Amino acid sequence: MQEESIRRSWADTVKVYLEVPTLRMFVLGFSAGLPLMLVLGTLSFWLREAGIERTTIGYLSWIGLVYGFKWVWAPLVDRLPIPFLTRLMGRRRSWMLFAQSLIAGGLVGMALHDPKQALEPMVWCALMVAFGSATQDIALDALRIESADVDRQAAMAAAYQTGYRLAMIWAGAGVLWIAASAEVSGTAGYQHGAWQAAYLIMAISMLAGMVTVVFSKEPVRIALPPARNLREWARSTLIGPFSEFFSRYKWQAVLVLSLIAVYRVSDVVMGIMANPFYVDMGYTKIEVASVSKIYGVVMTLAGAFIGGALSMRIGVMRVLMLGAVLSAASNVLFSWLAGHGHDVNALIFVISADNLSSGIASAAFIAYLSSLTNINYSATQYAIFSSIMLLLPKFLAGYSGSYVDKFGYSNFFIATALLGVPVVILVWLASRMHTARDGREDGK
Repeated sequence: MQEESIRRSWADTVKVYLEVPTLRMFVLGFSAGLPLMLVLGTLSFWLREAGIERTTIGYLSWIGLVYGFKWVWAPLVDRLPIPFLTRLMGRRRSWMLFAQSLIAGGLVGMALHDPKQALEPMVWCALMVAFGSATQDIALDALRIESADVDRQAAMAAAYQTGYRLAMIWAGAGVLWIAASAEVSGTAGYQHGAWQAAYLIMAISMLAGMVTVVFSKEPVRIALPPARNLREWARSTLIGPFSEFFSRYKWQAVLVLSLIAVYRVSDVVMGIMANPFYVDMGYTKIEVASVSKIYGVVMTLAGAFIGGALSMRIGVMRVLMLGAVLSAASNVLFSWLAGHGHDVNALIFVISADNLSSGIASAAFIAYLSSLTNINYSATQYAIFSSIMLLLPKFLAGYSGSYVDKFGYSNFFIATALLGVPVVILVWLASRMHTARDGREDGK
């Protein structure tokens, strides 16, 4: 990975964000970010308001493990066509449209089931959304990598991340605002109809990504040598992406994969309990929605732009380090908020800091993962990296509810911040490794 970046003026840097492929990636990032929040974030607010126990909510976050295993079917998305649809639209776009249809259908199913009356059907619909979302990620990551050269990947990642984060705000603050507005006045307590209306609107929101896919341009397909038999096909499709990466990095692959596995651990583990925390602290849906909608949007845009721009100017690894430190530090602020009590101004400060740090870290991390892929295996290798990224954090997050029940919110948030310490160490080691590799390649 070449860490030495091309020096650009700030005007040239901004122009990259206005190019059509970058703007398209912004909308597709919105389509990718919408379902994740609806099955892992906002859902926990809904479940807690419906009276579901924190421990159960924590265990249900294991739905997110679907994202951790998407590498299993990524080779199929990378190579297999969908009958008729692939011939009509191309390999990447056909899989994306298929996945988006699964997401929309699953969201409708979630809307139609009341978790207070029947939790299991909703869980199955949430799994359908998660599977469709993971499949969309596989195809979209490949399309992003194949649609721009290496020098523009940071801008593409920032645009993707901006759309992604805005979708998470729409699927978080937007859902809370819609649900609060749809409540029947004069009726106290939990109202399923309000949440139903909110989730149906989220299903309709998937049309933004679906329309963009229909009118997008399929990237130029990489010509691959035809397989002469099933064994050769399996070797090139299933084994090739793994063997190519390990042959390229050898023993250093362990360091790279370790960094990928833990980089988002602080954010992911903390995030599962964020919405139950707001409910238990007495914040209303309108309060949380208003703070996230205004300050969350501004700080997300700022964080994604800063992360992408700095990555192009000073290098991805330096921004990775900055993001790791800021992500851990923002969790400490949540611990402070837990002891501070119900205070909207304090909530504004904490959510703003959290969104800014997350935007910076995510933009740099996506650019880093993109730089590790080989164009011949872009979908599969990126799916492997992003699966590893979520597997350990999602597993640990399943125990977040029981940890809070036993030790309290303040201790929980401090513990998630401490999870960031090994991340900082691994970023430092990986930075030294990449610098050494780049030096050897330049000396050849």
